[in-house]
Amino acid sequence: MPTLRSATANSSPAATPSPAAASTPRSVKRRLTPRSAGKSPDASRYTSPHRSPQAGAGTAAMPKMLSASPKSSRKRLYGDLVAAEKPKWNPRDPAQMRAVKEALHVATVPSCGLVCRDDEQRRVLEFCKACVEQERGGSLYVCGCPGTGKTLSINKVIKESLVRWADEMGMEIPDALAINCTNLSNTSEIFSKILGQFQDRKKGSGKLSPLQQLQSMFSKRESAPRRMMFVIVDEMDYLITRDRAVLHDLFMLTTYPFSRCILIGIANAIDLADRFLPKLESLNCKPIVVTFRAYSKDQITDIIKHRLKVLEYDVFEPLALEFCARKVAAATGDMRKALGVCRSAVEVLEARLQDSSDQELGIVTFDHMDIALSKAFKSAVVDSILCLPQHQQMVLCALANTFQHCKKKATNLGELNKSYIEICRSTQVPAVGMLEFCNMCMGFMKLGQSKEDKLRRVTLQIDSSDITFAFKGNRFFQKCLEQPR
Repeated sequence: MPTLRSATANSSPAATPSPAAASTPRSVKRRLTPRSAGKSPDASRYTSPHRSPQAGAGTAAMPKMLSASPKSSRKRLYGDLVAAEKPKWNPRDPAQMRAVKEALHVATVPSCGLVCRDDEQRRVLEFCKACVEQERGGSLYVCGCPGTGKTLSINKVIKESLVRWADEMGMEIPDALAINCTNLSNTSEIFSKILGQFQDRKKGSGKLSPLQQLQSMFSKRESAPRRMMFVIVDEMDYLITRDRAVLHDLFMLTTYPFSRCILIGIANAIDLADRFLPKLESLNCKPIVVTFRAYSKDQITDIIKHRLKVLEYDVFEPLALEFCARKVAAATGDMRKALGVCRSAVEVLEARLQDSSDQELGIVTFDHMDIALSKAFKSAVVDSILCLPQHQQMVLCALANTFQHCKKKATNLGELNKSYIEICRSTQVPAVGMLEFCNMCMGFMKLGQSKEDKLRRVTLQIDSSDITFAFKGNRFFQKCLEQPR
C-alpha cells in the first residue's frame, strides 16, 4: 500500500520539490499534506495516513460524530439535570397534602433518623454500656427545654443503639420500663409500677410497701432479679414534693448492692438538678447530668429538611423555611413549635387554595409562613381581640386609624364614632346606635367624664400595634385599618 508521501508525489509528477520542502520533516509533511480538494482540514485530522486519497474520498462518518459530541453532551447533561429536579408539589391533591401534614406532625418519628443530637446520644449510650457491662445500677438525669428531643433521643438509644450493641457483644438485652409521671395518680405510685415488672418472678410481701419491697429485693443476692432493667421516668419534675422524699428514694434504689435498676430521669426544668443534686450527692447517688440545649436556627432547618426527605417534591420556599427557623430559634428553640408553625403555614396555603382558583399557588411562601408565625406567637391581648364581637373589633380599628394619623394617644367619643361610621359605610356593615357604641368602648379603652357623650375622652389602654397584629392576614379588617381619616 502506498504511503502518504508516495501518494502525494504520484498526484503531481511534474512538480519538483523545493529546497524548503526537501528539508521538511516527514511528520510535518503528514500534517500539511491535503487528502483531497473536497475535504476540510478537520477531516484530515481523523483520516488514517495509511489510506489512499481514493479510499478517503467523501465525508467520513467518524469526524461528524466527534464534531457533534460537545453539543450532544450538553444536551445529555441538561437532560440529567432536569431529571434530577424534584417534581412540583400539587397542594390540591388530597393524598399529597395528607403526606405533607403527616411528615410535619409531632407524633411522626422521622424514618431518616434523629439528627442534631449525636453528642447527647453518644453520652447516654456510653452510660448505658457501662452499667450493662458492669452489671450495676446507675442514674442519669436528662434535662432541657421542651421540644429539644430528649425523649426521642433516649428512646432511640435504648431501643436501637443499645440493642444493636448488645447483639454484637453477645450480651443479654436489659428490660425497659417507661413511666410518664403525668399519668400517675400520686407520686408514690411510681414504685408500684417498678415493682410490677418483677411480680412474675418474685412475689413480694403484702405487709411491705412497694418501696420497701424494692429495697429488700435489691439488698440480697438471692432476691435480686437476674436481668438489668432500664427505668425511664419522663416528666420527672412532677415527682417533686415538699420534702422531695419520693425523688430521693427513687435515685437511691440504684445504690443498693444488688440493684438492677438503671434510672434515666427526663425533665424540662434545667435548674431541677441544681435544686436536688446537693442532697443526692450527700446520699451517694448523684446522677450523671446530660443537658439538651435549645435548637439553633441551622438545626431547626436541618431537622425539617430531613423530615421532608420522604417526599418527592419541594413544599417550602427556602426563605420561608429560614424565616420559621430564625423566629422559633430566637424565641424558644422548641422543635415541636417549629413543626406546628410549618403545619399551620401549609394550612394557610390550603385555605387560600379553597378561596382562589389561582394555579400559581403551589408552594408555601414567605407570606404564608408570616401568617402562621403570627398565630403561633400572638399574645393574650391578641387572643382577646380576636374573641371580641365584630362591631367592637371595628371600633378598635377605628381607634387605631385615629391614632395612626395623629401624634396624640387620645381622642373623644364623637371623633371615634365618625371614624367607626366611615368604616361601616365602606364595608357596607350597618352601624350601631350611639348608646350601644358607648357600651362597646369599654374594655380596651378608658372613657373620661363629660356632660355630653360625644365629648368624653377616649384613651387606648393597649398598644395599637396589637390591634394591627391581631388582624394581620384578615382581609376584612385589613380593609378597615386602611381607611383614610
